[in-house]
Amino acid sequence: MGTNLIHFDWAMKRLLRDKSNYVVLEGFLSTLLEEDIRICKFLESESNQADALDKFNRADILVEDTKGELLIIEVQNNRELDYFHRMLYGVSKTVSEYIGLGDAYSKIRKVYSINIVYFDLGQGKDYVYHGKTFFRGLHDPEDILHLSVRQQELFVGKEAGDLFPEYYVLRVNEFDRMASTPLDEWIQFLKTGEIDKGATAKGLPEARERLRVDALSTEEKQAYYREMEALRYQKSVIETGRIEGKEEGRAEGREEGRMEGRMEGRLEGRLEGRLEGRLEGKMEGKLEEQLRIARNMKSAGIAADAIAAVTGLPMDEVEKL
Repeated sequence: MGTNLIHFDWAMKRLLRDKSNYVVLEGFLSTLLEEDIRICKFLESESNQADALDKFNRADILVEDTKGELLIIEVQNNRELDYFHRMLYGVSKTVSEYIGLGDAYSKIRKVYSINIVYFDLGQGKDYVYHGKTFFRGLHDPEDILHLSVRQQELFVGKEAGDLFPEYYVLRVNEFDRMASTPLDEWIQFLKTGEIDKGATAKGLPEARERLRVDALSTEEKQAYYREMEALRYQKSVIETGRIEGKEEGRAEGREEGRMEGRMEGRLEGRLEGRLEGRLEGKMEGKLEEQLRIARNMKSAGIAADAIAAVTGLPMDEVEKL
């Protein structure tokens, strides 16, 4: 399609912080949260730190909406096994930092943690997940703890869990279908960097116009290409390490398998030898017993066919006795 649009994470670091471009981010948040979101201001977040590696690996922004609620939007390109812990840390830090010393607990802000990840985070079949706190009855799981009427008036919520942080995980690489909803249109853009001409999800028409690479200044364009190239290089290094690790693991596994096979072969050989020896010994003992019985019967004058029937020996063996 070749729409030549800026990657969303880079736009978050540079363009979407401009008030004139709030409409793009507001469209994304409104579509995801299914309510009309208006950004009041941007707050300090990790992406504002001077550490180039943090900027290189991920992008995050922290905004306050017109209701005073806080929204953490984070993009992570590289695999992190402890990313769930990072989500928890980010929310906990935000909650504690944005309440004044000595303020009542009722001043704690509602926080939404929105995570756009480009790797397989956890195991699941869907590509968008929502996490929320519920207080369920221990003896009646259908019984959800609600706020009192007065609490609902003060805190704007029905359930006790409405006061707690909520989490969204967008595993964009898992999206593999035709965009059929406004959220799908956004996920498709986050995955491919392209926006269909017919896309009408809130914020996407503005993104199509304002996030064009050719609209960047020469300096910004050079910075963008450098970062995208660095990101591709880092992904290549990580992928190479993963492949080499697999190959080393396979080689080590094969060698360990050979060693185990040799040891198992020796052990099985010993066991088979013992079993065969016991079996052969039993058969030899049984044959000797049959011959002894047959001799005694023949000495007693019993007919050969009767001896063969009793002992199970062949007639020719009986006749040789």
